[in-house]
Amino acid sequence: MPRKKRRTFSTSQKEQAVKICLRSSKSIAQVARDLDLPENSLRNWVRQAKIDEGGPSEDGPLTSEEREELKRLRRENRDLQMERDFLKKAGGLLRQGELVAAKAYEVIEAEKANFPIKIMCKTLGVSRSGYYAWLKREPSQRAKANEELSAAIVEIFDDSRGTYGSPRVTEELEAQGFEVDRKRVARLMAKMGLSADLKPKYRAVDTEPTAELAANVLDRQFDVDEPDRVWVSDITYIWTAAGWLYLAVVIDLYSRRVVGWAMADHMRAELVLEALEVALGSRKPSDAGLLFHSDQGAQYKATRVRETLDAEGITCSMSRRGNCWDNAVAEAFFATLKREHVYRTIFLTQDEAMISIAEWIGIFYNGQRRHSTIGYCSPVEYERNYYAELTASQAA
Repeated sequence: MPRKKRRTFSTSQKEQAVKICLRSSKSIAQVARDLDLPENSLRNWVRQAKIDEGGPSEDGPLTSEEREELKRLRRENRDLQMERDFLKKAGGLLRQGELVAAKAYEVIEAEKANFPIKIMCKTLGVSRSGYYAWLKREPSQRAKANEELSAAIVEIFDDSRGTYGSPRVTEELEAQGFEVDRKRVARLMAKMGLSADLKPKYRAVDTEPTAELAANVLDRQFDVDEPDRVWVSDITYIWTAAGWLYLAVVIDLYSRRVVGWAMADHMRAELVLEALEVALGSRKPSDAGLLFHSDQGAQYKATRVRETLDAEGITCSMSRRGNCWDNAVAEAFFATLKREHVYRTIFLTQDEAMISIAEWIGIFYNGQRRHSTIGYCSPVEYERNYYAELTASQAA
C-alpha cells in the first residue's frame, strides 16, 4: 500500500481556516471536517492566532513572529556551537599560521561525520567546491608515502607498548629499510597523537586536612582465608591523547577481585572515596572485621578517607614509607592491567579509556581471567566456590 503523503498548508490557508472557525458558531471539530482539515492542526492554528492578537508579551505563549525569531536564533546558536566545537579540534591547524588549503580539506574530510561540511568550509575559509574538487584528485606521491610511513610508525609504536619516541621509531624504520629523517617521523607521530611521554606532569593535589599515619597492620600477610577480610588499594595513571587519567582500585585479598574502582582526570581524595564507596556499595565487611591497606599517599591520609573508614568500622593499615612491596598485590594488578590491556591500546579520549578499562576489569579480569595465585580460577569463580563450600559445611 503506497504511503500517504503528508499534507502541507500555506499561510493563507491557515489564516482563512482560522477566520472561518472564529466567526462560525460551529465547533472546531465540525469546521475541520467541513474544510477537510486535521482537527489538531486547526486547533493549533486557532490557539496561535489568539496568542498573536494579544501581541508580544514577556510572559505567556509566544506570538508567531516571536516563534520565527526564536527559530532563527536557535539555528544561529546551533551553527555557532558547531563552529566553536569544530574550532577546538582544528585549533592546532589554525595556530600553524597561514592555512594551506590541502590541510584544511584533510581536516574537513576527517570530521565530516561530526560537522556539516558547509560550516567547516566557512570556519576554515575554504570553498565547498574546492573541497569537492580536492576529493576527486589522486593523492600525491608524498601523501602516499606518508600514509605508508604512518602505518609503519603505528605498528612500531604499538609493538613498543607506547614507549618509543621519534628517535627510536626512526631507528626501527631505518632498520626496516625506510629512508626517513627524525623530524618527519616526529611530525607524523604528532599528527596521529602518538607520544612516548610516559611520566605524567606533576599535578598539585589539593591540600586538605590529614590524619596521622596508620601502622602497617597487614605486614605483607597477603594470604587471607575469607572474602572481605582485607582490602588493598592504590592509584595509578593511564595515558590518553586527551591527557592523563587516574585510576583508583580496591582489591579483595582473598579472591584478588577488584571490588571497587574509580577513574577521573585528577588524583584527589575524592577518587579514593569513590572507589571505596563502590566497594562498600556491593560488599559487606567480614564479621571478623575488615582491614583496608594502602600506601602513605596524600589521598589515603586525607581526613575524609579516614573518617569514612572509621564510620564503617574498617581498620586502616599503611605501607612503610617508600616500600612498594608492602602493597605488592595492588602493584601487581596495575602491572597486569597495563601489560595486558593499556599498552595494547591507544586511547584518544578519557571517556574511551574509562569504558575500555571498566570493561576489562569488570568483565575480563574479575569474571574470566585465570589467576595463578587462586588455583587458576577467575576471582568470581573462586568466590563462588568459597560460598558453595561454606553453604555445604553449614548444612552438614
